[in-house]
Amino acid sequence: MEPLRKKLRRRCLSRIPLCLICLFAPIMCLVYLIQANLPEVSHGNLIMESRKALVFPKTVEGLGEFGDMMVTMLPDDLAFTVFAPSEEAIRQSLKLKPHDSLSKDKYNNTYAIISRVMGFSTVPQHITSETIPSHTQRAFDSISGLKLYAWKDFDGTLVVNGIRSASVDMRKSEIIVHIMNGVLMDAAFEQSFASD
Repeated sequence: MEPLRKKLRRRCLSRIPLCLICLFAPIMCLVYLIQANLPEVSHGNLIMESRKALVFPKTVEGLGEFGDMMVTMLPDDLAFTVFAPSEEAIRQSLKLKPHDSLSKDKYNNTYAIISRVMGFSTVPQHITSETIPSHTQRAFDSISGLKLYAWKDFDGTLVVNGIRSASVDMRKSEIIVHIMNGVLMDAAFEQSFASD
């Protein structure tokens, strides 16, 4: 019985330093945060206020406001390829109109939709139209996990998941942009925009 007691006592004593560290570390982090001079955050609409600081310049000719918004969400110093929907494709498929959907009361919803579409249509690597073979599919994974199948049609037009391109191989720093005549999205997201 005595050896068992000694063994339990040693085990308990060996756990005390670990328990103290687990207790002490969060307290020190909290003390540091309290003493740090962090900037004040207003309690207003944070996304709307950050929009005022963002300027969506026309980065790619013919991309439109929503496409510019999508491309601006990505860091321009990393290799990405965006199969961005045209303004007309966004209007038809997602029912978004630039002047109406970017108003103050609808901006947050529009931003959420466009960021979701950006995830479906962006691949974390460079893909130029020259790297896509004619009549043979190449598969890519978008950053949201949607499988994208790209090929060139008989006339040399880039096609991704059955959607034909309007313009290809445009650049914004390290980002390659292909403007598509449709919106790349998964079936569940597409269903949420299906008309009654």
